[in-house]
Amino acid sequence: MTENDVFRALADPTRRAIFEKLASGGMNASALRQGMEISQPAMSQHLAVLRKARLVREERQGRFVNYEVDPDGLALIAGWLAKYRAYWPARVEALKDLLKDMDQ
Repeated sequence: MTENDVFRALADPTRRAIFEKLASGGMNASALRQGMEISQPAMSQHLAVLRKARLVREERQGRFVNYEVDPDGLALIAGWLAKYRAYWPARVEALKDLLKDMDQ
């Protein structure tokens, strides 16, 4: 799995909405569908893409399957963002200097 898999999975607005619901706490597919106009087969397909990207994991409890956010997928995103975090402080300082110069 690569960052591309993660970003590709989250590129779809429905999958982002599912992921955001799961970020508030684990739940089963029926609970995830509440408030969304999505069929059970479509929900299963979206969850499969999120699982493949390691953004979501499942846990079987009897005949029910509960889903929750998988921290491993989030670690990939955090790692990718960390590469670019170093650029921002210098850019913010440059912007402050520019704005200060413009005020004078």
